[in-house]
Amino acid sequence: MPPTPHTSEQDKPDIVPLDDGVPTAARVYDVMLDGKDNYAIDRKVGEASLAVMPELKEIALHNRAMLARVVRKLAAEEGITQFLDLGSGLPTVGNTHEVAQAANPDAKVVYVDIDPIVLAHGRALLEDNDNTKVVTADIREPRAILDNPDVRSLIDFERPVCVMLVGILHHILDEEDPNGIVATLRDAVPSGSYFFMTNFTRLSDSQESEELEHVLLSQLGTGRVRTPQELERYFDGLELLSPGVVPLPLWRPDELVTDATTIGVRFMTGGVARKP
Repeated sequence: MPPTPHTSEQDKPDIVPLDDGVPTAARVYDVMLDGKDNYAIDRKVGEASLAVMPELKEIALHNRAMLARVVRKLAAEEGITQFLDLGSGLPTVGNTHEVAQAANPDAKVVYVDIDPIVLAHGRALLEDNDNTKVVTADIREPRAILDNPDVRSLIDFERPVCVMLVGILHHILDEEDPNGIVATLRDAVPSGSYFFMTNFTRLSDSQESEELEHVLLSQLGTGRVRTPQELERYFDGLELLSPGVVPLPLWRPDELVTDATTIGVRFMTGGVARKP
């Protein structure tokens, strides 16, 4: 069980009280990555999810691997020096700032997550990194994020930025208007900006995706499995990079994918697009 994070007086306005009886998406994801920063309630959700879809740990690794490929490409090849990582989760291997700043030491990264443990761990990890910040906020309130002083202290919205919604949109219910959230963010960034989004995929030839959605909705309160066509609508008004919206391992892989038919490969779909 993680310790209760230390807070200074200046930190207190950002901190939401911890509740180890309520699971969070960030900590359940940490379970999938075999992390240590989770509570028993998060492990319960993780175990129930794995019982339905044992490939979830593999899928979590595919999500991290695509993140590394996308961030590396944008920082090294497209000249993107600003990354807004929404629903970032707990720090793990190959964080956005590590990948981006390896390609360009001047790259600036802001992590945003609703879980206060992310703030505590992130600030400890990034204490000596002036080009990276962690902010506690709810992505269902995108305007508040865009106006947040800590976000604006690093991100210049007059210059291109990569907006990352990686493994978080499926935790936004339909009635919470995920398309509206993306549209608000899209309208706030200038031409030349990029959007990187992934989502759990509804598999028409397998019941596991619907069963997992039921587990997540009943135990975590979020977890909307969507079709690739639904995910494509998030990219409306943007120019998709090839190969489009595809299963994560198929997005410009570093190595040949020998079997693209497995649930582990197909269950998460994602893409990257540029604002014209």
